[in-house]
Amino acid sequence: MKKGLFALALGTFTLGMTEFIIEGILTDVAHDMNVSIPQVGHLISIYALGVCAGAFSLILMHKYRPKNILMFLTSLITIGAVIASIAPSFWLLLCARFIQGLPHGAYFGTGAIVAVKIAKEGKGTSAVAMMCAGMPFANLMGVPLGTFLSHNISWRVPFVMSIVLGLTTLYMIYRWVPNVAALANNGMKAQFRFLRNLAPWLIIFATFLGSAGMLCWFSYISPLLQMEGGFSASSISLLMILAGFGMVVGNLSSGPLADRFKPGRITSCYLLTSAISLLLTFFFSATPWAVALLMFSTCICLFGVGSPEQYLIVKHSEGGEMLGGCCIQAAFNSGNALGALLGGIPVSLNLGFNYPALIGVPLVLAGAICLWMFHKKYE
Repeated sequence: MKKGLFALALGTFTLGMTEFIIEGILTDVAHDMNVSIPQVGHLISIYALGVCAGAFSLILMHKYRPKNILMFLTSLITIGAVIASIAPSFWLLLCARFIQGLPHGAYFGTGAIVAVKIAKEGKGTSAVAMMCAGMPFANLMGVPLGTFLSHNISWRVPFVMSIVLGLTTLYMIYRWVPNVAALANNGMKAQFRFLRNLAPWLIIFATFLGSAGMLCWFSYISPLLQMEGGFSASSISLLMILAGFGMVVGNLSSGPLADRFKPGRITSCYLLTSAISLLLTFFFSATPWAVALLMFSTCICLFGVGSPEQYLIVKHSEGGEMLGGCCIQAAFNSGNALGALLGGIPVSLNLGFNYPALIGVPLVLAGAICLWMFHKKYE
């Protein structure tokens, strides 16, 4: 792997750790802050809203060199982690999570452009997948470690880890990421012209619907495993490693498959598989081995769609590539926010932690249809 791609991947590792650690420490935060589990779920939604708000800041920053933008965004990641690690109240923790979300979409949008620019011919999707690889590896290693330390020391420890990762990423970006030229500045209106076409909208809607459906389920994965599957709290860290391994498999397989068989076709297949896994999760949540295996399957799909969608939006947003990259992250994280919200409804009604998976099924299916339409019309 090129050093520049490794530095970008470390940034996505930090973002993955920051975003997904809440799922693993949900019950710890609830007990310490004396709030309910559905209330702690708002920490997921507020992060996603921060992503959406921050992503579109690139409309104003597109004239700067991508390397400088990445360094600014990494600094913001670190600042948010500092506030979260010392937050004395749940409300300040909510504010910290919003700040942590601000650089997320913009980082992916900018990083995807740099990855494509330094990639070999015909390996664009694979390069973006390598940049995004930090996210699943964060779920394989960072989140389980953070969950273990949270259970045994404090839920604040994972945020301290994010501070260290943020500072390390900042240094590596400074040293290793090529200082590629800024995108052509053709004015504000030119950035939005690609939205006149149907192709980017199909990609955006598929991303939004797919992430909403899968995050309905994943937002409450820890209580699902404990209260429905019968797993002990001490086993959650190991199960998060299994989930993270599934995400790594999904991420690493999606790039080469998409380069060979077309990104739209591959992502629609991933979403269809996810819908089946979520439906089976609803029915077999009380069977420990089944719910664990289905978690692994769904996590493959969760991270199998990300890199191809990020690549597709950059390819189909000529003149507004940076904005397009942000749109896909805004769609993914607004879907996360909706998913956490919808998943919390049956939980609040005491229907059981398997119901969020059922709510996710039609959303994911709708996303699969959008991508299949894209594949038939544009690939």
